[in-house]
Amino acid sequence: MTTTINANAKNLTLAEVHRLFGFQKQYTNSFTSLLSLEDITEHEQQEIIQIRDDFDDYISTDRVSEGLVKALTTFPLMRLAGFYRRPIKISLEQDIAEISIEDEDTIIKGRFDILAVNRIKPIRSNTYFWVLVIESKNSGINALMGLSQLLTYAYQSLKYQDTIWGLTTNGMHYQFVNIQGGNNPTYQLMPLLNLMEPDSSILLLQVLKAICKL
Repeated sequence: MTTTINANAKNLTLAEVHRLFGFQKQYTNSFTSLLSLEDITEHEQQEIIQIRDDFDDYISTDRVSEGLVKALTTFPLMRLAGFYRRPIKISLEQDIAEISIEDEDTIIKGRFDILAVNRIKPIRSNTYFWVLVIESKNSGINALMGLSQLLTYAYQSLKYQDTIWGLTTNGMHYQFVNIQGGNNPTYQLMPLLNLMEPDSSILLLQVLKAICKL
């Protein structure tokens, strides 16, 4: 008798994700090989400083919850980068389609935090091009802890598009991932960015703006 196991994406380890989906890890030390980065304005620099100061005020006294991480940092940064404007549309906390792993008799379920899609690029009925998928954690958790969830969510969409950008964050640290499909799916870990460091925070906004314009 065969037993089907129901698994939640947030409980999968990175090793399990590698085994189930065949992902291979790669590293890169530069964003410019994949993205065209533009200078940011003085106004945008001041906005970043304000976001950083707001977050610092909270994190200096206590751990910041996942919800507050999104409210204090993720959403303001996405607004500043242009993700709230057409043709991009944001979806929050939606269930992913069940992923069935036949050889493993496993069905994986989950719910992503934030998904940005391009509404003028349909890839199938009622499904649009995934621009960026984001997984947030509270400030006390390493940002990389969201990577296994991120890869799981992206796996389904890789059937319909060649590449997806992902981001895991705990408010302070931002780990971007470029996920590519094919017979041997890969993901590139981009340089880790830190909101609390001035130069790194500017690069953070440049990267978000570049992804938004893809």
